[in-house]
Amino acid sequence: MKKILLLEDDVNLNQGITLCLKKEGYDVFSCTTIREAEKTFEAEEINLVVSDISLPDGSGLDFCKEVRQKSSVIIIMLTSYNQEYDVVAGYEHGADDYVTKPFSLMVLISKVNALIKRLPDNESRIFSSGDIRLNLSEMKVFVERELAQLSKTEMQMLVYFMENPKQILTQEQLLEKIWDNKGDYVDSNTVSVNISRLRQKIGKDKIKTVRGVGYLWISDVQKL
Repeated sequence: MKKILLLEDDVNLNQGITLCLKKEGYDVFSCTTIREAEKTFEAEEINLVVSDISLPDGSGLDFCKEVRQKSSVIIIMLTSYNQEYDVVAGYEHGADDYVTKPFSLMVLISKVNALIKRLPDNESRIFSSGDIRLNLSEMKVFVERELAQLSKTEMQMLVYFMENPKQILTQEQLLEKIWDNKGDYVDSNTVSVNISRLRQKIGKDKIKTVRGVGYLWISDVQKL
């Protein structure tokens, strides 16, 4: 069961969102303050965070930034401000998506379901390959025991490679797996650019370019 952390200080809205998410089959941890959310995030293996921006003990943007420094977990921001600045600020602080108040609960649930479906669903929750350790439950990657700060796209690519070690993955396969139906703008350089960024964070020798064919994760992968 996927775990969702909800940070919303409006009690009625909090209860409404919680009820809807539980009906969808999620395990929901409801919080009304950042302090409470921080403790919950540390104690539980959270898969997705839904957070308001305006909170009684601080800004949800700061909480979002704090979470992103620790994990690649999915983050959806709730905001009362229908302004471009707040949307941009949310993305800059590490959010994956946002919903502007007032909103339909079904719209939020649809976004949650769509993002959750992109998460890997594998019995083996930890992959190990050389000095890289990938924890799927916590969506964290460690390189030489140091936490690597990966974007959502970089995380998805890494998971795909480690699920298919020593297999050539074509550009078309990567585009379909990572970007299909996401609505993102992609061009012929999208895969190579993101591969380059991933290499910079996990090591340049992990992914081999097979010219004219695709990319290859060169090492064995153990599923723990």
